[in-house]
Amino acid sequence: MEKKLLLFDIDGTLLTSGGAGERALRRGFQARFGIEDDLAKVEIAGRTDSGIARQMLAYHGLPETPENLTAFFDGYLQFLPEELPTSPGHLLPGIVTLLEALKPRPDIVLALLTGNLARGAEIKLTHYGVWHYFEFGAYADDHHDRNQLGHFARQRAKERHGIEFPPERIFVLGDTPHDITCARAIGAKAVAIATGKFTAAELGTLGPDFLFTDLSDVPSVLKIFG
Repeated sequence: MEKKLLLFDIDGTLLTSGGAGERALRRGFQARFGIEDDLAKVEIAGRTDSGIARQMLAYHGLPETPENLTAFFDGYLQFLPEELPTSPGHLLPGIVTLLEALKPRPDIVLALLTGNLARGAEIKLTHYGVWHYFEFGAYADDHHDRNQLGHFARQRAKERHGIEFPPERIFVLGDTPHDITCARAIGAKAVAIATGKFTAAELGTLGPDFLFTDLSDVPSVLKIFG
């Protein structure tokens, strides 16, 4: 049996938080640094939380010290659990049905590859009831460059399953161009889903291996995994 490693993005792929993440970023930044920021100058979609922190600190002339990064992350994680219950967020089409179909399969390993901090990922996915589907993840805590996260995911998969997952048996599922380039960085198959800020046409120009409008047609999605 040849196992396949499926690496899921979170925001825009598994769920939409209804703006909870952005509001938590803004509240946390103001609470820790005394600065209001409307995030207009910050690229968020497809970026890592640690990358966003570096963008915001640089924009406001704050040094990128370990102390400032820790303050940024702590502020965000303080307010995220407060924002989620008051936001119109939800799981995206087909997600629970797809995860339910994949989880029992002995040839499938479900994991995360996300720009979220590990704790932020746990908070979000626990709130929406899907945290338990995933064995492990690669997170913004590992590296601020999303293209580096696939290496962490592969190593953790090897440690847990005792095998090397070749690139052709790794699938990166995400909703932004950054997810596609992240897959390419490790030679994995890119599965693009137009449930975020980018249209199917926009994602299609980047040549993903598979492209879906959303994941509601679960039988069609399952076919790509064999």
